[in-house]
Amino acid sequence: MTTPAPRPQAARITTATQSSSLVDVLERVLDKGIVIAGDISISVGSTELLSIRIRLLISSVDKAREIGINWWETDPYLSSRAQELMQTNQQLLDRIEGLERELRSLRSAEPSTPSPNEGPTN
Repeated sequence: MTTPAPRPQAARITTATQSSSLVDVLERVLDKGIVIAGDISISVGSTELLSIRIRLLISSVDKAREIGINWWETDPYLSSRAQELMQTNQQLLDRIEGLERELRSLRSAEPSTPSPNEGPTN
């Protein structure tokens, strides 16, 4: 029984898929960031029916902050304080409504006094 001779190292071809795992690719993308941009337009004749502009940025949070993108930090719906802010806002709206009711009742309870330009009525 004979065993096949080992191939020399030079004969092996290393491809990109063999040398990079999915984790390596993901790490590179998140470290450097990737931008995907494109335009889609649907037209019939010379009439444009639909136009879509796509701009997609994929990066890590640190990389996004580094390039000046941090909108999620100030968005109340993405904040952990969103519920607290919504409750405070509702309390303030209720308080304003109560003050407006009180003001209306005070105005309606005031006696009608003649203005300085009006003379006494006989």
